[in-house]
Amino acid sequence: MSRTRVASSMINQQNKRNTLEKVFDEVILVDILDSGDSAHLALLKRPELGITLTKLHCWELTQFSKCVFMDADTMVLSNIDELFEREELSAAPDPGWPDCFNSGVFVYRPSIETYNQLLQFATEKGSFDGADQGLLNTFFSSWATTDMNKHLPFIYNLSSTSVYSYLPAFKAFGSSTKVVHFLGSAKPWNYTYDSRTKSVEGNINDPKIVHPEFLNMWWDTYTVNILPLLEQKEVDEENTTGVNMAEVTEAVSHMSVSAPSPPELPSISSEERKARWEQGQADYMGVDSFDNIKKKLDSYLQ
Repeated sequence: MSRTRVASSMINQQNKRNTLEKVFDEVILVDILDSGDSAHLALLKRPELGITLTKLHCWELTQFSKCVFMDADTMVLSNIDELFEREELSAAPDPGWPDCFNSGVFVYRPSIETYNQLLQFATEKGSFDGADQGLLNTFFSSWATTDMNKHLPFIYNLSSTSVYSYLPAFKAFGSSTKVVHFLGSAKPWNYTYDSRTKSVEGNINDPKIVHPEFLNMWWDTYTVNILPLLEQKEVDEENTTGVNMAEVTEAVSHMSVSAPSPPELPSISSEERKARWEQGQADYMGVDSFDNIKKKLDSYLQ
């Protein structure tokens, strides 16, 4: 059985760490590594990504023989233990340039030797995008051509926010998705969730938001599994120290949640559902899931 871990670079944030420790087996404090490469980061229009070099610390976890790294903006939909059968460095192609792997999910072997080599490589040659992905793709430069077994299927790193999306393929294979990655600057926690309607508010019609159903799924998970932990922590802290943990919750999540929800709203009309299908926006994780469609077909066949 695999264990879950999370690395935290938050300093003097003991309250946040205590909450994380209720979810993860270990929480480890690490120092921030920043490329400071403003020129290359400008090409991405993502100046904040310089600190993603912090993930290099994961190679220091030598108490484990093999690990799977996952960015904080990924969401696991089903068991992925089979990834531990892969070797370093296994990753899925990046949707923007498939000859590069996306570094949001990858299989690797912790090694102090590799960690030191990565630091030296970063110092001497830098990163072509100013962030970790450019550095890792150059360091593991044989990924694209040498061993196709190290190419993870896209279902392990499905982009939910891509300018280009192959919707026919998503219709065919989307129900098999195991990991969703909220690529880009539009993160789930930048939106507001209305628990009365169980939907995300804001500009979800942005063309970059190809699969808005994943935003709702992320928020559903947060409100059901994470928010209660934060609220309990708030109560505990107020009872013992008088600290208002609402500020901590805000700092951790940058999210807002409305009042408890009443009964769910009626489902959409058949006409609206048909229109969404024609626009490639079917609810593949809900009413239009593969299992539900199969049940409907089976009922007709019988």
